[in-house]
Amino acid sequence: MRPTRLILIAAILAVLAVGSVELFLTLDAHSHSASDTLRPFIIIALPAWLLGSFAVRRLAK
Repeated sequence: MRPTRLILIAAILAVLAVGSVELFLTLDAHSHSASDTLRPFIIIALPAWLLGSFAVRRLAK
């Protein structure tokens, strides 16, 4: 695998990780219960991680 692909894969995973943490902290700051935090987080983060994992798998070929 070429080094540029590895850098791109690492960048995708880093953006997903940082974005997930920022999203969770933002939702948690305005929630009153765990369900107010987790449900929107899962609804938003799951499609992003699925798309990111699809992109990583395509780049890893």
